[in-house]
Amino acid sequence: MLDARGQAPSLKVCLTGGGTAGHVTPHFALLPGMRARAWEVFYIGSRGLEQPLVEAQGIAFHAVATGKLRRYLSVKNLFDLFKVGCGCLQALFILARERPDVVFSKGGFVAVPVAWAAWVLRIPVISHESDVTPGLATRLIAKVARQILYTFPDTKAHLGGVSAAHVGTPIRMELFQGSRQAGLELCGFDAGESLPTYLVMGGSQGAQRVNEALREILPELLTRARVIHLTGAGKSLDFRHPRYKSFEFVQGELKDLFAAADLVVSRAGANSIFEFLALKKPMLLVPLELGSRGDQVINAEAFRKNGWATVLRDKELTPETFMAALAQLEAGAPAMRAKQAAFTGTDAAGRILAAIAAAAQPRG
Repeated sequence: MLDARGQAPSLKVCLTGGGTAGHVTPHFALLPGMRARAWEVFYIGSRGLEQPLVEAQGIAFHAVATGKLRRYLSVKNLFDLFKVGCGCLQALFILARERPDVVFSKGGFVAVPVAWAAWVLRIPVISHESDVTPGLATRLIAKVARQILYTFPDTKAHLGGVSAAHVGTPIRMELFQGSRQAGLELCGFDAGESLPTYLVMGGSQGAQRVNEALREILPELLTRARVIHLTGAGKSLDFRHPRYKSFEFVQGELKDLFAAADLVVSRAGANSIFEFLALKKPMLLVPLELGSRGDQVINAEAFRKNGWATVLRDKELTPETFMAALAQLEAGAPAMRAKQAAFTGTDAAGRILAAIAAAAQPRG
């Protein structure tokens, strides 16, 4: 539909998702396209980590109550069910006041009441699933969504009969603008030293088991490599060395740290590992298992099968297996880069924006 000037009319879009950075930061890859189209954007989330991340992007933020969606029996489910109900009412009020043309969800427990409230108000909902297997939030949102978009081709088999489309995952373009020199300087590393640089990270919430295993091997590893370590909030190691630099959490500097890294050790959250793939970074994945639904294990296996990563299971992680896996990663890095170079991906951001625009148009 075009306006009187022959241009697509501006849309008002509600973004939602939260719980981890993986449910938030993919939105930011869409912002340049949304702003280029003069779309008005606001965000509904919880008062968790998403609020400062979103507000730093200059997006209006509205908080609602939310509860964790558990898959096991717990008395906390009763309290959280009440929170979800409150969140639905709050989201209903916000959406009724703001009247967006469409809601775009990246999943997580906070997105469920927003999607349900949008359905009540007959506001179309589009949701994007990053992992191979859809999480509980996505399955609940799918009941009211106009369409589910997904990252891995294999996800379609897990979505039943809902309207769905494979689009890939959006990559933040600023990650391609990092400076290796700036990253090394930020860490205080000698740019003239011909040693590989590892980036070790465990997602926005850190990875305590990876941190502990790394602490054990650092004295040996630092004899032949430099290490940039993103520990997670409150999880810094009491360790000092000229070839080791840790950060609890970074935002604007992340692109430079990525550029400085030759090799990556990471959990297997879909958004992060696709960013590493797009940047052609050989990676060792240590997928989260305990307390999860196993989605990272499946993500990691998909990357291993394609030759994009090596995998060390969390239950097998020890200082000895860690060192052996790093040696394997270094030896296989050239072949892995060649496999990664063959991956061209898709214009995920463009495909998602097109789906959002299409959902905002009246049916008929």
